[in-house]
Amino acid sequence: MARMHARKRGKSGSKRPLAKTPPSWLTVTPQEVEELVVSYAKAGMTPSVIGVVLRDQHGIPLVKAVTGKSITQILAERGLLPEIPEDLMHLIERARRMHVHLQRHRSDRYNRHRLQLLEAKIHRLVKYYKRVGKIPKDFQFRTLYTYA
Repeated sequence: MARMHARKRGKSGSKRPLAKTPPSWLTVTPQEVEELVVSYAKAGMTPSVIGVVLRDQHGIPLVKAVTGKSITQILAERGLLPEIPEDLMHLIERARRMHVHLQRHRSDRYNRHRLQLLEAKIHRLVKYYKRVGKIPKDFQFRTLYTYA
C-alpha cells in the first residue's frame, strides 16, 4: 500500500507474531505481565515503548496473546492511559518542531508544505478520536503548542 503523502511504498519492518496463542516456552503468567505493564506505565513509558521493552528484555512477543488484553486495555482498566492517544501526541510534537524550524527559516517552502500536510493529518485524526470518544469533544490541537 502506498504512503499517504508520498508516492512511495510503505517501509518494511518487523512483523507481529502469527500465532494468537502464547508460545509454549513462555513461562510468565498473565498477572505477571499485567504487573510489568503497570509498573512500566507508572515509570512514564508509553504503550509502544512498553511493548518493545517487554519483547526485548522479558521475551514476551505479544501481550495480547498472553493476557487476552492489549497494553492500552490494561492501562485503561488501571486508569493509567494518557489523556491524548500516543500517535496523536507524536504528530502534534512533530508539528511543533516543524513550526519552530519555520520561525527560524521562513523561506523553507518545502517544510511549510510538509507542515500543512501534517496538520491536515492531525485534523483527520482528531476528528476520528472525537467521534469514537477517545478525546473530549472540545479538544483543540492548536492550543497544545504555541506560535511564539
